[in-house]
Amino acid sequence: MVRADPVTAERPEPARHRTGHPAGYRAGYRAAYRAGRTSPAWIAAFCLPALVLYGMFVVVPLVTAFYYGLFRWEGIRQGEFAGLGNYLEVLTRYPLNQEIPAALWHNVLFFAGTMAIQNTVGLGLAVLLYRNPRGKRFLQTIFSLPYLISPLIVGYVWSLLLSPTFGPINFLLRAAGLDAWARPWLGDPDTALPVLVLVNAWQWIGGPMLIFLAALGGIPRELEEAAAMDGASPFRAFWSVRFPLLMPAVGVITVLTFIGCFNLFDLVYALGGSDGGPGGAMDVLGLLYYRTAFEGGTNAIGESSALAIMIFILVFGASAVLERFLRRREVTS
Repeated sequence: MVRADPVTAERPEPARHRTGHPAGYRAGYRAAYRAGRTSPAWIAAFCLPALVLYGMFVVVPLVTAFYYGLFRWEGIRQGEFAGLGNYLEVLTRYPLNQEIPAALWHNVLFFAGTMAIQNTVGLGLAVLLYRNPRGKRFLQTIFSLPYLISPLIVGYVWSLLLSPTFGPINFLLRAAGLDAWARPWLGDPDTALPVLVLVNAWQWIGGPMLIFLAALGGIPRELEEAAAMDGASPFRAFWSVRFPLLMPAVGVITVLTFIGCFNLFDLVYALGGSDGGPGGAMDVLGLLYYRTAFEGGTNAIGESSALAIMIFILVFGASAVLERFLRRREVTS
């Protein structure tokens, strides 16, 4: 009997399923899948610290403010049940009934100015860094550094820079022969709010820039190259090809900018104080809440809690509507 050479002899081919892979691979795939799955217990363990912190610093204060807003207060002593009385008093009592519309309008103007300057310049910087990667890491760091500084520190530093007596900005303007441009920037009602918008844009411009830069990196270059081959100019190719694909990033930045602008407090407090600058030119809802809580008289706790809940409902509701609107724009574009 002749034995087959074990080296040259044909070995039986393993059974294969209909996709062409050996049947034995399927068991390996299942084992790898089971090993890679995370159990619900591990997911809960990792999410629990964040949920605890969120509950302590967001949910509990919100519920407490809602509860406090339903009662009248005499200093720190809780009085009788007021229902919606504190809300009505906030909306009708002088001077709150006049300060709330003015502060809300300043928040709207601040949001519009921030969208026009901060996010537009952030998109431009992202496009420049995307097309010219030389020094990209260094420039990303430089533009993002103010993002890491406390707004209170930023506000105090800029108040020194813009000082009408010893500030270097007015000194440089006078040295350049532009004496007419030198002015008390934060003391003039006509320039206080625009300066606030510019300082805020200077600090937070790194956020939109990084988001837009990440979104640009996820768009295939072939799309813009195909538009260029069809004769489109670089601007036309960007506006018609790339920008519609950036709409998800635009939506995220818009919602985050809206929430940040309507929660504004620390920067404007550092630049204009609790009164909101000259003639209340920089007065916003955050400052109004601060004055109501700490300068609002005997029922300060009840009125300030009611005002806080009203601000929360406004920001949450408007953010939800804005997010839904931008989602629809993403689908249609």
